[in-house]
Order: sequence, then C-alpha cells, then structure tokens
Amino acid sequence: MTVSALLLLCVGWAIAAGSPGPATLAISGTSMAHGRRAGLAIASGVLTGSAIWGIAAALGLSAVMMANSWVAEVLRYFGAAYLLFLAVRSLRSAMRPKSLEATARKDRLYLKGALIHLTNPKAIFAWGSVFAIAVPVGASPAVIWEVYAAMISTSATVFLGYAILFSNPAIARGYKRLRRWFEFAFAGLFGAASVKVFVG
Repeated sequence: MTVSALLLLCVGWAIAAGSPGPATLAISGTSMAHGRRAGLAIASGVLTGSAIWGIAAALGLSAVMMANSWVAEVLRYFGAAYLLFLAVRSLRSAMRPKSLEATARKDRLYLKGALIHLTNPKAIFAWGSVFAIAVPVGASPAVIWEVYAAMISTSATVFLGYAILFSNPAIARGYKRLRRWFEFAFAGLFGAASVKVFVG
C-alpha cells in the first residue's frame, strides 16, 4: 500500500474516530470532571476495545459476525443497555446539588472505556470495512498488519488527544462551573446513543 493511500486512510479514520459518539463523549466528560490521568485511563480502555475489534476484523471475524447476525444483535442489545446505564448515572449526578469529589478509580474507568467499545458491534464492522477497502484480496499478512498499525496509531492519537485536550485546566474550570448542565447533556446524549444503537 502506498504511503499517500495509507495517509488518506488515516485521515478518514481520524475523522470517524473523533466524531461525536459514546466513546468521545465518555473521554471528554471524564477528563473534564476528574482530570488528565482519569481521562487517559478511560481513553486507554476505549483504545483497547478498538484494538481488540481491529484484530478480530483482521482475522476475519467481522465476516463471521455478518454471516451470524444474532451475534451482532446480542452485542447491540448489551451496548444499548450499557449506554442507558451511563445515561442514568449522568442524570443522577446532575440531580445532585453538588459534585461528589470522590477520586475516580483508574481501573474502573479503563473497564468502562473498554466496555463502551466492545459492546458496539459497529466498531468491528468499521474495521472490517477498512480492511475490505484498503487491503486487496490475497494481500500478505504484512500488508494487513501495516494497515492495522496505522489505524490503531491514529485511534490512539485521537482518543488520548481528547483526554489531554479536555483535561486542560481552563476547560475543567468551565466544567465545574456548569457541572449539572454538562451532566444533563451527557445523560441526554448517552440516552440518545442508546436508542440509536437499540433501533439499529
């Protein structure tokens, strides 16, 4: 694969990964509320989920899932339920008059990030479509893993970049002033994402 084609693919992947969605929403919200380390923890979880789906797609599991649609359906329902759970948590946080200043546990945030991505069957189909478009039939394993390395590096830049950007002190101060409104917004967005995932 040529360098220019790989670069173009990375740009498209970055735009897709950085577009508003459950993962970027969770990373930005956590980073504003709990700081850079917490944001990087949840971003690392999201990245791990993406990496797992990327490997699965490279091994051909996306085609298996497409042939056995019930697997994707089960994941879709789990994903919708988990996003609804996050919506309820955000709503409960917004209803509190003051923010609880408890330190967010990095291991739980990492798991939260991983679950957001692993319960999203669209993630493996996105990876599968990249391999279908970018990798010619009969390509060597070296080409497949070259594309994978480029895509996961792009994902790391986007997800970890979100954590660094939104943990900026000025942005964090703005979040603390408007915490309840942010939490109401997160509740609505997670709820909308849940409905969107549920209805397909």
